[in-house]
Amino acid sequence: MKKVFELRNVSYRYPAGAVLSDINLDIYEGERVVIVGPNGAGKTTLLQILDGLLPARGHVKAFDMLLDEKTLKSDVMYEFRKRVGLVFQDPDVQLFSPTVLDDVAFGPMHLNISKDEVLKRAEKALRLMGIEDLKDKHPYNLSGGEKRKVAIATVLSIDPDVILLDEPTADLDPKSRRELIDTINTLSRKGKTIVTATHDVDAIPELADRVYVLNRTVMACGTPREIFTDIELLKKANLEIPQIMRLFRVLECFGYNCEKLPLSIDEAIAELTRTVETEGGHIHLHIHEHTHSELEKLKSRFDHH
Repeated sequence: MKKVFELRNVSYRYPAGAVLSDINLDIYEGERVVIVGPNGAGKTTLLQILDGLLPARGHVKAFDMLLDEKTLKSDVMYEFRKRVGLVFQDPDVQLFSPTVLDDVAFGPMHLNISKDEVLKRAEKALRLMGIEDLKDKHPYNLSGGEKRKVAIATVLSIDPDVILLDEPTADLDPKSRRELIDTINTLSRKGKTIVTATHDVDAIPELADRVYVLNRTVMACGTPREIFTDIELLKKANLEIPQIMRLFRVLECFGYNCEKLPLSIDEAIAELTRTVETEGGHIHLHIHEHTHSELEKLKSRFDHH
């Protein structure tokens, strides 16, 4: 696979002190990468470095181009901006026009394309996010979830190669969250590179090929399964395991034999279906003398009080 981003020994310091240090990571074309970590870990700062908004120390390379202070101020960034789009954590940062349609059309208007093409791209992005009915509304009259959908549409209308998402599922109701995850994966199947920073651990198994655990430096990198089965790592990073995986840990205490812990709803359905098919249509659970102590150990292990 072709490398899109390459970071080596990257650091960034705000006036109050260092936020990121010794960051080393690679992101490849068409990958779905999730960056996860506690509050203050530097996830937003890292996304802004990838978007060319912050001049970091160290080696930052995107599309074989070195993003140093000189490059970030040069005309070549115009082409970079067409290829990389960032959806900010706070939607109000991206919404400033009289109507939703104006906001979504703002990016394409600066790509030297016809007005007809601008409108076509804007309407396509609105349709993809399922918010066509909002196009004539003022952005500041929208709910938090609606604002987030519009902010994502403002990036989709540019049709970038890389989409950077900062906490995209925040403020969304369950139905909108499900639709957004499906949309992100549809974009991935079309060849987009997706980099997501999120606290939503339940979404990570559905959004990631690889996960970087960040706490001012890279603590670990691996598949979702590798990350979420490393309990000591999760404790150090102040992270929980997905709810589905937690449920099956509890079922194991009641005698359920799980060959491979599911991380997502789809994996859970597949696991339960396999069990029913091999156990004569039944799932057998039981309580034995050690069940209570095993449950207490499990609760303690995951720091649930």
